[in-house]
Amino acid sequence: MGMSVSAGGGRGGRGHRRRGRHHGVMSEINVTPLVDVMLVLLIIFMVAAPLLTVGVPIELPETAAKEMNADTQPITVTINRDGQIHIQETEIPFEEVVAKLQAIAKTGYEERIFVRGDKDADYGTVMKVMARISAAGFKNIGLVTLQEQGAS
Repeated sequence: MGMSVSAGGGRGGRGHRRRGRHHGVMSEINVTPLVDVMLVLLIIFMVAAPLLTVGVPIELPETAAKEMNADTQPITVTINRDGQIHIQETEIPFEEVVAKLQAIAKTGYEERIFVRGDKDADYGTVMKVMARISAAGFKNIGLVTLQEQGAS
């Protein structure tokens, strides 16, 4: 009539072994920190993406013309409302426009050049810049506008 060791309330060797397994190496990957980092990066890129456009602030006129297909990045010449001329984001005097374009044009006179003129800029200034670029021999010159709201 002796008592069995295993029948004594469950505090035997078996419970001790179970606790030992939980302190071992866990083989599951905790993805929560990865998801947190990816969400933060997504938010940062969503906020930063609109800021990566050409940096000279102007108000473009609206037209019913359709958008052009763009395979390569064109050179952008911008005329703001004060008549200042910028190539990409660098302000350039009127006399140096052609020289700077020739220096940065990768495909020579076949380079695409977009002229962005503020809707409040002097029409004569925009036309003088375009005429000077055209007279220098550049062939692919285009005016940039916004598409009219409601136009299809």
